[in-house]
Amino acid sequence: MPTKPHNQPINQWAEDDRPREKMLLKGKSVLSNAELIALLIGSGNSDESAVQLAQRMLDTTGNNLIEFSKLSIEELSRFRGMGKAKAISIIAALELGKRRVAERVMQQIKIKSSRDVYDLLLPDLTDNYYEAFFVVLLDRANKVIRKLNISQGGVAGTVVDPKKIFKMALDHNASSIILAHNHPSNNLKPSENDIILTKKLQEAGKALEIPVLDHIIVGNDNYYSFADNNNLK
Repeated sequence: MPTKPHNQPINQWAEDDRPREKMLLKGKSVLSNAELIALLIGSGNSDESAVQLAQRMLDTTGNNLIEFSKLSIEELSRFRGMGKAKAISIIAALELGKRRVAERVMQQIKIKSSRDVYDLLLPDLTDNYYEAFFVVLLDRANKVIRKLNISQGGVAGTVVDPKKIFKMALDHNASSIILAHNHPSNNLKPSENDIILTKKLQEAGKALEIPVLDHIIVGNDNYYSFADNNNLK
């Protein structure tokens, strides 16, 4: 990578050096998405700087980080100048960001509304091309004990075993549970299978005195709550 004389202004430095120096001088918040990605990949190709390459990749998803984070290692590797090592660096950084959000949310969280559940599971249930099913275990004060990924499947659905759900609830001494899954189509309307499964799990919960408090369907930017819509009986 080209080096820069320290006495040159930023606009005369090699373009690959600018994001790093810009962060040192002005802080991380002033960097664009492309500049942050450029720091991860380090270099571009013979025709593009790291910043230009990063911006071209972002352009394919409308400069939308949510959509960008859905790109696989293989898809990122197809850009000239990338390769798997650089693609893995980007995927790893995005995953760390998701985990940071998840850990912050999980710290002594108490579920007071369906929105709390949505915020809790947003990092796990968005950006997926497949359907995944989670259960949130709660104590008597409605504080989160654990969130568990019960199953995941294809675009159309996933298989859920009620016995597995309530075994985990009993193993963790949960007082109640909340169900949640995503719709990769972003259509939040409950399917007939969603309704049947919810009723089945409600009945099992009543028998075991571990009530199902809600079932949340998660999309990329919104959610549907069975409880809020009076669909729990």
